[in-house]
Amino acid sequence: MTVHVEPTRALGPHPLRTHPRTSIGRVVVGSIAAGIVTALVLTLAVFPGATESVVTGSILVAFGTGWGLIAGLSARMTAQPQRWAAGPAVAMTVIGVALLVLSPQDAILTWVSWAWPPALLSLTGWMFVQMRRTLRGRGRWMLTAVLLVLVATSFGAVTQDVATRNVRADYPPPGIVYSVGRHALHLDCHGTGSPTVVLFNGLGEISATWARVIDDMTGTTRVCAYDRAGQGWSDDAAPQGGLAASADLHRLLAAADEDGPFVLVGHSTGGAYAMVYASQYPELTAGMVLLDSASPRQFDELPAYPAQYAAMRRGLAILPTLARVGLGPVLASASHLPAQAAERVDAMTSTVRAFRNGRDEITMAPDVFQQAQALTTLGSRPLFVLSTSESLDGTKGWRVAQNRLATLSTNQALRDVQATHAGVVDDEHGAAESVRAITAVVDAVRSGAQVTTAAR
Repeated sequence: MTVHVEPTRALGPHPLRTHPRTSIGRVVVGSIAAGIVTALVLTLAVFPGATESVVTGSILVAFGTGWGLIAGLSARMTAQPQRWAAGPAVAMTVIGVALLVLSPQDAILTWVSWAWPPALLSLTGWMFVQMRRTLRGRGRWMLTAVLLVLVATSFGAVTQDVATRNVRADYPPPGIVYSVGRHALHLDCHGTGSPTVVLFNGLGEISATWARVIDDMTGTTRVCAYDRAGQGWSDDAAPQGGLAASADLHRLLAAADEDGPFVLVGHSTGGAYAMVYASQYPELTAGMVLLDSASPRQFDELPAYPAQYAAMRRGLAILPTLARVGLGPVLASASHLPAQAAERVDAMTSTVRAFRNGRDEITMAPDVFQQAQALTTLGSRPLFVLSTSESLDGTKGWRVAQNRLATLSTNQALRDVQATHAGVVDDEHGAAESVRAITAVVDAVRSGAQVTTAAR
């Protein structure tokens, strides 16, 4: 008799058999993308406009998350587990959290920036060895690219450290640094005559940015450019509003024995600082020139400005971190000044410190604008409002805002020039137009006559 034996049916997959559900390449790409997206969310949405330590800490936590995903997902979903990726995940996350919690200031970040590049190079070398042992296919090439970025970041940071250390030695202050209390400010004066002209920097500018204007004005009267706290050759200070900056300038001019009343000249946001000074020290204000100036009511008069401000505040907050790894010269706007002056300005405005000052000043801009509204009239003191074609054509509401600025005085002139916003200071043609406007106010102060737009 024949006996038939039914084969045993498998109740499920063999316990020792693996079935990867995705490729290692997808895990690597997805994890890297998740890290980048997390970094953007943290820096632009969760901590918008934050300090350098918070921005850097957020980026490290995000990248630590990416490495953690590579370690975890590759082990669960692929045949090529990359458990070693837990090492950089822990290291980056711990350091990132420490930066977020402790929020160290620039001095500590600068000191640490000499230590972390070699540590990162060592970690990257170890990661490369582990990757070569455990990873094959497209995933290896993708991670190799990431490791090359880490190597470039290390060398970029060292380059930035050296450049920052040398910049002040290579470019000493052209003027004199005076104590104004707990810190010192740089003042650069040229020429003779009265009234003395005082120049107020715009966002991202320094005293040397006025080189063209100063050169053309020294034969007409005395002209002084200065750096607010944190700018150029002045000392650092906590982020300041217009009132604190005006008090600083008042002490600076007194320390330098510069006699008023002064003709105040402000470019861009520097115009708002000039207006705050005029409101606080009317007896020291002989006249004013506003060069494509910001408006104290900019948030109301320019429909697009609230959104632009939010974007600038977020973007400028990231720049110190990017500059810290050597990207400062790439991020800084190239000056159009003559070669020697341009070299000085480009070097001084491409440092981590310069970008941090930009972040601080944009953060304080709403306070400065609010404080500038205290200036309701200059009476009959000469006022010249110079507006650029770039701003008039590209910014809705700019014309209305400039016209309102002109109403600050009964003795005023309003003129448009074919120039860019920055060009009224550093382009040859634009700076010449600015000199004409300043000269017109100086002449009106001297003669007591009506200010005129005619060329001298």
